[in-house]
Amino acid sequence: MGASTSEAGSSRQASLGGVYAALLLQVMISAGTYLAGKRAMEELPPVTVVLWRFLLSATIFCLLLAFTPGPKLPPRSEWRRVLMLGLLAGPINQMLFFYGLSHSTAAHAALLYALTPLGVYLLSLARGHERASSRSTLGILTALAGVVVLLLGRGLASARGSLLGDLLILAAVSAWVVYTTEGKPFAAAYGPVRSTSWSMVAAALLLVPVTPFALAPTRTLSASSPALASIAYLAVLTSVVAYLIWYYALTKVSASRVAIFSNLQPAMTALAAWLVLGESLHWELAVGGGLVLAGVRLTQSAPPLAGPVPVEES
Repeated sequence: MGASTSEAGSSRQASLGGVYAALLLQVMISAGTYLAGKRAMEELPPVTVVLWRFLLSATIFCLLLAFTPGPKLPPRSEWRRVLMLGLLAGPINQMLFFYGLSHSTAAHAALLYALTPLGVYLLSLARGHERASSRSTLGILTALAGVVVLLLGRGLASARGSLLGDLLILAAVSAWVVYTTEGKPFAAAYGPVRSTSWSMVAAALLLVPVTPFALAPTRTLSASSPALASIAYLAVLTSVVAYLIWYYALTKVSASRVAIFSNLQPAMTALAAWLVLGESLHWELAVGGGLVLAGVRLTQSAPPLAGPVPVEES
């Protein structure tokens, strides 16, 4: 019995190791999203960037669905939930995020998005998806403190944004919190590929009404190569790869354990700026990054207090 339990624990740790490795890749992709969004909006309006992003990613998801065994369309009983998730992910979250980002800085947006794990944890508790854990709570608060140290270490001015930008980004964070929390049982029931594809295609369909006014194909195609590459980055890496990893992870561990990884993004962005742009590293990266890593470790080591949602066989 003891050996069997030990083997099961080792097998679970090995399985979760793959999940955490995938989440680290998701963090690296997401860290570049702020920079890509800022670069694209130097030449194009936020609504145009968002529209192209979701139209291109929806095309890729349709192709994925075509080659994925199982149902191509969600059950009729799930259409309302698919539309709700699509609305949260597309028109609400991304429109608010990009308009907020256009009035603020990437650092300030990252700071506000650091509230995501706490929001997901509190909503999961309220929805009964998880039960309270002192270790998870301590881990989330420790990681949040690390982000604050990391982003404010160079002075408050570097993370200051306008009130309008703050409110828009905070609303976008709220939408992402609900999308993550409500998306977990959906992803567990239908798998990460179908659940992500359906919600992203729904997001693109909900944006179709603004297409005649915001697509601006001539202006978009005449944009510079870096701007077009930024849109491609947002469409392929952020909206397809990162979203698939996010929903895949939600099928394996609790929503709060997935969300806590988002607090690694500011540290990853600072490292990328050091490697790519030659920016210098400062004390706040060591202190703040250490706190974030400690918080992530605490959260992941908390005992699983919520049972897995049953997965529907296809």
